[in-house]
Amino acid sequence: MKITTRSTQQLFRGRLVSVRGDQVLLPSGKVAAFEIVEHPNSVVMVPVDEAGRVWFVLQHRQAAGGEILELPAGTLQAGEEPRACALRELREEIGRGARDLIPIGSFYLAPGYATEFMYAFLAQGLYADRAPADEDEVITTDPIPLEEVRRMIHRGQLQDAKSIAALALAFPHLES
Repeated sequence: MKITTRSTQQLFRGRLVSVRGDQVLLPSGKVAAFEIVEHPNSVVMVPVDEAGRVWFVLQHRQAAGGEILELPAGTLQAGEEPRACALRELREEIGRGARDLIPIGSFYLAPGYATEFMYAFLAQGLYADRAPADEDEVITTDPIPLEEVRRMIHRGQLQDAKSIAALALAFPHLES
């Protein structure tokens, strides 16, 4: 399946995302247009404390039209390694450090239209270590027992795809 990009044009540049328009030549000889959202890569963490609770954050997500319960996550800064970003985001979002940060997988968030690639980590050995939160984030934490998290997924109460994917990657590490 040979697809060739014929042209790329910058359509929009924002604070965090850009949109480009690509014209591609398909194997059939037809030309197709794609709009691609360019976003830096990111991390998501499954922080589990000594009591077996998973630490979630509740925050307003404008695109979703309200508050969403999700795992702590964040965008890599220029030149930042995923591990360093994960440790920074844990401190900023849940006020915790992690003695053990285990890579458990990685994935594209929405490969049909976006470039963002996410690294998932299991964070254990949590301890208090708060860093200032980002100015544009209003976050509350919500530690939830692991078994309740499993039930919430099956009841459709978690609606954040990155959280569900990261939990699916973490569950085999957490089974006793």
